[in-house]
Amino acid sequence: MRLVKSLVERCFDLITLLSENAGAMPLGEISRRLDVPKSAAHRLVTTLCDLGWAEQDADSGFYRLSLRLAVVGQRLLVGTRIPDICQPILDRLASTTEGLGRIAIVDPDGLTWIAHSQGARTGLIYQPELVAKVPLHMTANGKAWLATLDRDEALARAVASGLGTSDVGGPRVITTKQTFSAALDETQERGWATAIEEAEPGVAAVAAAIRVGEQVVGTVSVAGPIHRFSPIVVPRVGEQVKATAQELSALWPYRITSSVRQATTA
Repeated sequence: MRLVKSLVERCFDLITLLSENAGAMPLGEISRRLDVPKSAAHRLVTTLCDLGWAEQDADSGFYRLSLRLAVVGQRLLVGTRIPDICQPILDRLASTTEGLGRIAIVDPDGLTWIAHSQGARTGLIYQPELVAKVPLHMTANGKAWLATLDRDEALARAVASGLGTSDVGGPRVITTKQTFSAALDETQERGWATAIEEAEPGVAAVAAAIRVGEQVVGTVSVAGPIHRFSPIVVPRVGEQVKATAQELSALWPYRITSSVRQATTA
């Protein structure tokens, strides 16, 4: 039983690793990152390839996930009805603020983007690189979520995300636990978080947590060029984002209750 569990865990570790490196990875790198012998890594990727979850590039010999996982993920997302219920609200926030609105959901590893809406139609438009995971230590979404956690856990997650050790980010990225903890205090007090040139130069963002009762299920944010987020504008946008988070929070239980009701009556 323990052996079977270990194999399953390794397979999911491999899937997670490949999902974070969509451009394909060599077998040696997979072996190193998973901390397993190259022979064991080869068995794992071969198994995933045989099952259709991964594929090997014919030219380089590197391995990557197939689109099967993306299809399954999309089916799951549609099944939750999050796009149907939440997208119109996100569209409205993006339109009124003329920024890029985004929703992220909490998962065991942190936050994952699931929806976006571009509100700017003219002028300078913020269009970030499409990535799945939210960098917790340098984004407004990360602060909005981490501010709801126990402080020791929040700081540990921030450090794991790169706080104090990463050389990525914008010119105002926070680099110490003390400063980051103070930013979380500020987030708790006003109910929304900011990231002004922390993730990227010239970009500002505001975010708030989405809750179902006492549980935080995600975050909603709006971001854009820094010239649209002056010190006068940021508090107004913050309250808009906070109100949007409250609206999404009110609808999230409806989605859950509807799913339960449909399951019990089917």
